[in-house]
Amino acid sequence: MRNLLVLSTIIVSGMFALVLGLYAATAGKSPAGPPADQRDEYGVKIDNFSFTPASLTVPAGTTVTWVNRDDVPHNVVSTEKKFKSPTLDTDEQFSYKFTDPGAYEYFCSIHPKMTGKIVVQ
Repeated sequence: MRNLLVLSTIIVSGMFALVLGLYAATAGKSPAGPPADQRDEYGVKIDNFSFTPASLTVPAGTTVTWVNRDDVPHNVVSTEKKFKSPTLDTDEQFSYKFTDPGAYEYFCSIHPKMTGKIVVQ
């Protein structure tokens, strides 16, 4: 019984040391990726044969990510031929970085009635 108590104490102490070590190693470090308040701010959802939002205004230097949430394939094609995604199946995504101010209209070439616009300031 005494051996079991000693073993339990060693295991608990080791787990505590591991948790404390992990905390010390990651303390003060920010999580990977953009800040939490910006992670979904510059995204366009493709669903129900539409882009949502249909128009998005972003600052120059912003990367916009389109995610296909529809159950059919779509793509994202600039009317000015500035960018073109591959065909996106369900839950696949495409990103493009907008460096220059202007209005960028786009559509789905598979379903041309689907249109959207990114305004870069």
